[in-house]
Amino acid sequence: MPEGDTVWNTARVLEKALTGDVVTGSDFRVPQLATADLSGWTVAESASRGKHLLLRLTRDGEVPLTLHSHLRMDGAWRAYAPGERWTGRPAHLIRVVLRTARSVAVGYHLHEVTLVPTADEETLVGHLGPDLLGDDWDPVEAVRRITANPTATIAEALLDQRNLAGVGNLYKAETMFLRGLWPWTPVSAIPDLTGTVTLAQKLVASNRGRWTQTTTGSLRRGETSYVYGRRAQPCRRCGTAIRKADQDERVTYWCPRCQPRP
Repeated sequence: MPEGDTVWNTARVLEKALTGDVVTGSDFRVPQLATADLSGWTVAESASRGKHLLLRLTRDGEVPLTLHSHLRMDGAWRAYAPGERWTGRPAHLIRVVLRTARSVAVGYHLHEVTLVPTADEETLVGHLGPDLLGDDWDPVEAVRRITANPTATIAEALLDQRNLAGVGNLYKAETMFLRGLWPWTPVSAIPDLTGTVTLAQKLVASNRGRWTQTTTGSLRRGETSYVYGRRAQPCRRCGTAIRKADQDERVTYWCPRCQPRP
């Protein structure tokens, strides 16, 4: 599930594979960048901002550029050695290929692929709230943004990247369970929003540096979440069947006993 931790981890993969190297060839398989060529550009930095990936490039005498991509629900980047078989996804899903002397980075099913001057990055990510895994993380600012819309449900507020950047469906559901919050509770009725966003940040940060996402502390298959993906299975606390429902064009999971309606 590409949430904030997955994107952060992906940025580290690209950092290790590309940073400091000169691009020897590029292939953009998206219409808006079909003629773009990054050959001769040096990969200066690989960064993440919420769920956005920012690959920053420099070249003598040129304005620095940023290759921006968004993984959404199904995007991924993979790094290979030159000559290694690309096994990440089917070839028809490839959107970007970047080659250097020691690595090949392949972007599969990427969304919102854009190339902009680095100075213009804010036009792409400036609307985002504090980054859960960034230096700008600030629970006070996150709460200020959330409370600006008091009628929104807590589930909706946690997913809104303008409030805090990096929470997806998994961490939304798990945070609400651990805080005992009914998903449709309005923001105005949440007694401790600071505690809620602080917990969300801790859950995301706990999985930084590994690909298996867990909120329970267990890395064993089937034991990594309390409610997410566990419809009709017994709650780990009380044994009540976990429920699943559509909410704001997304799905949510909750325990009706541990997260009662106010």
